[in-house]
Amino acid sequence: MARVLSCIQPTGGVHLGNLLGALQPWVDVQSADSFHGIVDLHALTVPQDPAELREATLELVRILLAIGLDPDFCTLFVQSHVSEHAELAWLMQCTAGYGELGRMTQFKDKSAKSESFSAALFTYPALMAADILLYDADQVPVGEDQRQHLELTRDLAIRFNSRYGEDTFVVPEPVIGTVAARVMDLQNPTNKMSKSADGDNGLIFVLDDLKRVEKKLKRAVTDNEATVRFAPDTQPGVANLLSILSVATGEGPDKLAERYDQYGQLKVDTAEAVVAMLEPIQTRYRELEADPGYVRDVLDAGAEKARAVASVTLARAKENIGLLPRA
Repeated sequence: MARVLSCIQPTGGVHLGNLLGALQPWVDVQSADSFHGIVDLHALTVPQDPAELREATLELVRILLAIGLDPDFCTLFVQSHVSEHAELAWLMQCTAGYGELGRMTQFKDKSAKSESFSAALFTYPALMAADILLYDADQVPVGEDQRQHLELTRDLAIRFNSRYGEDTFVVPEPVIGTVAARVMDLQNPTNKMSKSADGDNGLIFVLDDLKRVEKKLKRAVTDNEATVRFAPDTQPGVANLLSILSVATGEGPDKLAERYDQYGQLKVDTAEAVVAMLEPIQTRYRELEADPGYVRDVLDAGAEKARAVASVTLARAKENIGLLPRA
């Protein structure tokens, strides 16, 4: 069985795009050999309110458990609870080139929007590489916007192996999602659903009031054509609704399109399917919120399981690169 690693930042508020495009696939592929990390160290590349960061981390843990991750089966952990991440990140910084890091699209985009930014914003792809390589991951599910970072991880693993020993790191393969990998904004369906949008009318959070969820979907932008087709290029709004409904029901978007001759019923059915999907998640979330001791026990156990694997990889990398071991 392939070992799978998936990670997400606790930046506050999980939306429908996160759920359908990334997190639900985590549940689908979870196994005794899957690792799921909440990468809170990455969140520090920009200033954070300490109390809000801690609460966002716990909220994300509760959501992951509520959607179906089983901590008795897979490994669920918080990045900062496993110190090997930060230590291997330094070895990756020493392996990466300045030019490589400077070419990262996300760094160029984010740094262009601010006159001042932290050094960590520049070097965090090295930490991301460490996150992946620590667990000897064979496969890493990523969105298209993260493909470049995974390619850098592969390059660094190959380079380190070539210099210091072919047995050091497993070179991971990307797994790119298909249907609903990019859930679009309900009001501007040419843009990906994102927390950075100007308003929240096109954005559905997993913990949103269900009446509000229904209202947002019924007000989703479609187009002026008279037919319902799954045509993302020419009918992005309709295609977005069909993609969402497809993931919620398990039926293909093209097949679903054949059932509708008007947009109104498509919106109603999509709203009902999304509400039916979110309702049990919210119920389980509230149960977990009322049992903080259980959540902390899950994280303690997850950190130990993660460290058992990460410490072996780090020790191998340190030995191969020539660092003197403790007596």
